[in-house]
Amino acid sequence: MFTLNCKGKLLAFDTPIIMGIINATPDSFYKGNINEDMLALAKKMIDDGATILDIGGQSTRPGSERINTDEEIQRVLPVIEAIHKNFPETIISIDTYSSKVALAAVEAGASIVNDISAGNMDDAMIATVAQLKLPYVCMHMQGKPESMHKNPKYDDVAKEVLDFFISKIEHCKSAGIVDIIIDPGFGFGKTIEHNFSLLKKMEVLQMLDKPILAGLSRKSSIYKTLGTTAENALNGTTALNTIALMNGACILRVHDVKEAAEAIKLFTAYKKAP
Repeated sequence: MFTLNCKGKLLAFDTPIIMGIINATPDSFYKGNINEDMLALAKKMIDDGATILDIGGQSTRPGSERINTDEEIQRVLPVIEAIHKNFPETIISIDTYSSKVALAAVEAGASIVNDISAGNMDDAMIATVAQLKLPYVCMHMQGKPESMHKNPKYDDVAKEVLDFFISKIEHCKSAGIVDIIIDPGFGFGKTIEHNFSLLKKMEVLQMLDKPILAGLSRKSSIYKTLGTTAENALNGTTALNTIALMNGACILRVHDVKEAAEAIKLFTAYKKAP
């Protein structure tokens, strides 16, 4: 069983849990959640089984452009404040690689920091999270969002991701971060082949004894392989989420909570079967 101390609220989970994605961005690669009222979306995700809601104001899709931190804060703070006020028992994570945004979001009600750069895009991030005494989602990414899709290369993607986390976990621990969640970074500086290879070998990350987050939801590895679009990639997402669960994922980061909850329920029943 893994436990996370979320600003004094203990989150313990012996079965996988769901992180629902709420994008406060105008240029998300998946438009499905953009036009819904954020509070209505939050309620639906909570009702469908989300334990954590992940709020992001900076698009990190391949080729995305950075916005300044003030604009990012203006996007995410009203959403975080409203969700925290209306659903105070729900755990909120802030999806950002900026320590300034993380600080503002935590003051508004967030209690997990989800950083795609693992501290590599803001030198103050790891120290800031340690000071805040919050769980930290530490993700692997080759390159940066603006250019990560341009010719990524690995000799052995699973080994290189494992080595990255061995080093990064030590860095986080030495800074004072207690609760570290690792995210292999599907789609971040990886080709479709890299993503499938990493998923196939993901169980090697279990040796790190940290919660593993899988963020596969509606990504291009799914819809390009199927010859469809992000809007039509729900079934493919469920298929890969199930494989991720079988290979050690204990947090699914998804746009579609109900379907992920069903996958977890079936996986749990499968695991319990004699």
